[in-house]
Amino acid sequence: MSDKEKIKEKVKEKCVDGRLSCAAALKLANELGVAPKLVGESANELKVKIVSCQLGCFK
Repeated sequence: MSDKEKIKEKVKEKCVDGRLSCAAALKLANELGVAPKLVGESANELKVKIVSCQLGCFK
């Protein structure tokens, strides 16, 4: 399984109703030792929305 596939599997596990909080995405990136951008790209590919943005960009 490639790193990208592993990230996607974890995103699927962590999301609820097709949504993943920004904090959860950042925590996941830290746990996997990857850049947050990779988690975001994986979420986009899976059509998972990032919510509760810590910068206020996404609600």
